[in-house]
Amino acid sequence: MKGSTLLSFVALAIAADAQGATYTLSSSLSGQAFLNAFEWQAIADPTNGRVNYVSQTTAQADGLYSVSGSSVTLRADDTTVLDASVSILHTCLKVAELGPLFGMLRYFPEESHLHGFPSFSFLIAGKSVPIGQMRLAVGEVDIVEGVNDQSPNQSTLHTSANCTMPTDRTMTGTSEGTNCDVNETNNSGCGVAIADDNSYGPDFNGIGGGWYAIERSATYISIYFWERGSSSVPSEVSTPGNTVDTSTWGEPAAYFPSTDCDFSTHFGPHNIIINLTFCGDWAGNSAVYAASACPSTCVDYVNANPTAFTDAYFEFNSLNIYE
Repeated sequence: MKGSTLLSFVALAIAADAQGATYTLSSSLSGQAFLNAFEWQAIADPTNGRVNYVSQTTAQADGLYSVSGSSVTLRADDTTVLDASVSILHTCLKVAELGPLFGMLRYFPEESHLHGFPSFSFLIAGKSVPIGQMRLAVGEVDIVEGVNDQSPNQSTLHTSANCTMPTDRTMTGTSEGTNCDVNETNNSGCGVAIADDNSYGPDFNGIGGGWYAIERSATYISIYFWERGSSSVPSEVSTPGNTVDTSTWGEPAAYFPSTDCDFSTHFGPHNIIINLTFCGDWAGNSAVYAASACPSTCVDYVNANPTAFTDAYFEFNSLNIYE
């Protein structure tokens, strides 16, 4: 195992009309309690990746997750050589009905040819909606979204029709598109590139990690990122307590206002999903795969080289929920 890094994650989903609000700690999860807060889903990958998500029983038997004190590790299968007719087992896909949260990730998936979509968190509305239909039915907020080892991180909204973002927004990141409708953007939505190459992948691990935060209100969604050693990290983030006041956090890395997007119809109560997939619609795209200087084809490489994914894992330390 490589040296550990630290990522703290805050999600604040309580409605507020003005930007910035004070929230109170409602729950603190770590170790086994962290796992117990999630529902395991043994499903086919809705993004058509070279993976099968497995049940908790299978994941435990195959060593795909472990708990040590407050630490939880979720990883990919790095031992099984496959042929094209066999599905590979990777980290479990899990959903929890959680509100505001503040947590810790000690390691981000890293591999020189990851061929994957190492999503730390999807926040997706509507637990009763089949996961493959969630983007169109009830909207999705990707806090950490990336492919292979390509920095920086991108934070993105994926919605149905009639949801757009203004070109000029108060944020440090750069807009990658203003139309959030997945049908009109080839499923890419309206992303914001975080203005820091250390916000994702090996560069993130190399600086010892950092903090991500999200605040969702009735009129805006704000996403923040601070490097671990940055002097701008709010003290209530680096040393979490019973309350947080987001009005003191400064300019967000990504900002999504409801100016031209009715949040009440595009987003419902959110769940958090942690998943790691290989190949598929994004990372497996021939142009994206070639840009990463990866060998062979994505599926063939994943099939034949399981040991390449030894470092494809997440390590979480805590999850603290605020409201």
